[in-house]
Amino acid sequence: MSVTQQEIDQLTKLANEAKEHSYSPYSKFRVGAALLATDGSLYTGCNVENASYGGAICAERTAYVKAVSEGRRHFKAIAVTTDLKKPVSPCGFCRQFMSEFGLDTVIIMKADEGIKIKTIQELLP
Repeated sequence: MSVTQQEIDQLTKLANEAKEHSYSPYSKFRVGAALLATDGSLYTGCNVENASYGGAICAERTAYVKAVSEGRRHFKAIAVTTDLKKPVSPCGFCRQFMSEFGLDTVIIMKADEGIKIKTIQELLP
C-alpha cells in the first residue's frame, strides 16, 4: 500500500502534535503517533507511562486502540515521531500488535534528520 506526500505530511504533523500530550515522567521519551484508516479516518496517540511499568502504553497502540474502539479495523498508514534526531521504529510489542490488523500498513518514522518508510511486514523478523 502506498501513501501520498500529502498523507505523509498530514500524518507527521498530527503525530508531532500528539507527542505534545505524552505523559512520560519516567523515561522522558516522548512519542506521538497518527494513524490513517482506509476510510480516511484519523486517530492520534501518545505514550502514557505509569509507575507500574506494565500499565504503560505506547503511542502507536494508543492510536490503534482509539481507532478499533470506534469500529475501524483496516489501516493505510501510521506516522511515529519522537524528540530524537534520527527516526525511531516501533517497539516489538507495537509491531506485533499492529500486525494483527494488516502487514501492509505503512509505517512512517519521521525525525529532524530524515524519514524512514517501511511496512509492518518489513519490520517483523
